[in-house]
Amino acid sequence: MDYSYDLKIGSGILSQVAQDLKSHPLGDRYALITDAQVASLFGEGLLKDLHEKGLQAVLIKFPAGEEHKTRETKAYLEDEMFRQGLGRDAAIIAVGGGVVGDVAGFVAATYNRGIPYIQIPTTLLAQVDSSIGGKTGVDVPWGKNLVGAFYQPAAVYIDVDTLKTLPPRQIKAGLAEIVKYAVIQDLSLFSYLEANRDQILNLERESITQVIGRCCEIKGYVVEQDEREGDLRKILNYGHTIGHAVEALCQYRILHGEAVAIGMCVESRIARELGYLSEEEASRQKRLLEAMELPVAVPPRLNPEEIIRATALDKKARGGKAEYVLPKKIGEMMTLNGRFGIRVEEAVVRKALKGES
Repeated sequence: MDYSYDLKIGSGILSQVAQDLKSHPLGDRYALITDAQVASLFGEGLLKDLHEKGLQAVLIKFPAGEEHKTRETKAYLEDEMFRQGLGRDAAIIAVGGGVVGDVAGFVAATYNRGIPYIQIPTTLLAQVDSSIGGKTGVDVPWGKNLVGAFYQPAAVYIDVDTLKTLPPRQIKAGLAEIVKYAVIQDLSLFSYLEANRDQILNLERESITQVIGRCCEIKGYVVEQDEREGDLRKILNYGHTIGHAVEALCQYRILHGEAVAIGMCVESRIARELGYLSEEEASRQKRLLEAMELPVAVPPRLNPEEIIRATALDKKARGGKAEYVLPKKIGEMMTLNGRFGIRVEEAVVRKALKGES
């Protein structure tokens, strides 16, 4: 089955959405789903554009923040759509960061057994990662993204101009995922990040567009090969096994990208301990993360045993034991017995969490 879709990247892309939907309708009516912060920044303007093109659309918003990425929010959005009389001929437009995209995509996957949707990511992290690939879902008390569906969007619009509204901390958090892409599959991208750190941090248009585009190419290739995470797609979770545990144990007071940066450092130490990754390569990764002004150490208030217990709930866990994807060198991931998911002894993980290797 062909799950390909249009991906548009550039400056001013947001202004094309209404005309595109006028020319090539996705539905008879549209539910524009966003959060309370993004609604005033971009949602209301897009709603106006849709109405000016003669398209029927309603805006539905929910409170911003990872703590609202829940089953309760999904139910609220669905109930609002039913109240508005939206049926199987409707489509969803998700406008916002990763939380909005994940929840709105999950609604699209299940509403009337599935309706089309498009992604309009407005954060750097969502633009390079969560809006691509069709992973949708919500968090539950036991962990992140444990309830959801694989459901591909009909199109993705990435407007780099939306990044200008983000605080510096959000930009840096998105850079963690960009570093991840470089480590898992592209040494040239890694070297580009090292050489162009200032331009990227300052959102220089040419540099940031180039970087986002390359990350989307990498993710697109991986997802095309392995849509449902049979094996290869697991490499996209580098840094996430530890990162998700840290994020949850901190009650999401740290950003996802910050947790992933910490996770990459711990998991690189695991790879060093197992003899997969050289000390030089691990140090190079750490230096780049530090240059991007990201955290690289596990918060001291977190107990290693708590983190290990939390990793058992990771989506990649098998038999109550976490599997890790580990770098062999920058630009290449390790395989064991032909597979990327690697079971690691708890003693090795414990040592890496304590900053030892």
